[in-house]
Amino acid sequence: MIVSNLSVLSCRRNSALCLGAVEGHLEASSSYRTLSPTGHILVAVSLGFIGTFGFLNNLLVLVLFGRYKVLRSPINFLLVNICLSDLLVCVLGTPFSFAASTQGRWLIGDTGCVWYGFANSLLGIVSLISLAVLSYERYCTMMGSTEADATNYKKVIGGVLMSWIYSLIWTLPPLFGWSRYGPEGPGTTCSVDWTTKTANNISYIICLFIFCLIVPFLVIIFCYGKLLHAIKQVSSVNTSVSRKREHRVLLMVITMVVFYLLCWLPYGIMALLATFGAPGLVTAEASIVPSILAKSSTVINPVIYIFMNKQFYRCFRALLNCDKPQRGSSLKSSSKTKPFRPGRRTDNFTFMVASVGPNQTNPVEDGPPSADNTKPAVLSLVAHYNG
Repeated sequence: MIVSNLSVLSCRRNSALCLGAVEGHLEASSSYRTLSPTGHILVAVSLGFIGTFGFLNNLLVLVLFGRYKVLRSPINFLLVNICLSDLLVCVLGTPFSFAASTQGRWLIGDTGCVWYGFANSLLGIVSLISLAVLSYERYCTMMGSTEADATNYKKVIGGVLMSWIYSLIWTLPPLFGWSRYGPEGPGTTCSVDWTTKTANNISYIICLFIFCLIVPFLVIIFCYGKLLHAIKQVSSVNTSVSRKREHRVLLMVITMVVFYLLCWLPYGIMALLATFGAPGLVTAEASIVPSILAKSSTVINPVIYIFMNKQFYRCFRALLNCDKPQRGSSLKSSSKTKPFRPGRRTDNFTFMVASVGPNQTNPVEDGPPSADNTKPAVLSLVAHYNG
């Protein structure tokens, strides 16, 4: 759905002619790049489900964060940033694509299409970069040489600001001539122009793919890989309880990586095929499915990063019961947790051991104190890996 080069040149001389060329191109292209009425209905149902549950899930997280002070830790602040960006997608983006799908055509004009493409790209990249910042923060907290301070928000606030600034750096250029925003797929959603085969557009697509999809993914893999390696070393010299928690953390990391790839990799592959493949290679049906998967991340992220977190889950149950979250000993334990430190070396194998002082458990995250909670290594791992 690209305006011809002649029309683009004419845009610079006559804005009315430009608008007419865009509209004429959209009308002509819709005749061979559209879905059947049944297809549009299925897309509308999917977007309605995503918009509704994405909004409710993320709103619930913000309510929990606002109501329970125990959740207001630096690392949870990063989770709130992810939920905020996903919530804005459900408010500012999904309703327009849902309405367009019910009618089988884009409804708010060319300017609205540009705004929609910019807003969704901005918020989507903020979410992706925040996931990478979250993994890096967990890595630094557990592997650093100093104790984690649950009252120090400076580093996390810097990470949040960086995610928004980084996203703006990569989403503003299409507004100023480096690529452009326009309709995609069957014409009921808008995004970056994936199909114009010019050096200007292709260079932007390549940079966007590398710096906004591949780089965050590599950061996530590196940080969680290092942490899993450290957990495995601790578990090798501790009880079966440590091994069970190692498996739980491993399952959580695998879940995060798999759903990251499931939501975003198909969209990245579709974009590259549309950019470098033959014209018409990516059909309307093939283009809309990756777009829906990418939007589904607004529903999946709160489930993986929030409701799989025992701390948030206990507060959620407390909210349903109109009660306070269960407490054990001191809630300030997260500021007392010590990072991994090298221990003894046996047979050329370095053991990483974490330790905390007595009665410094985190009850909101791990429940009431028990005999298992007295093991220092177990406490240090759980305090940060269930977040």
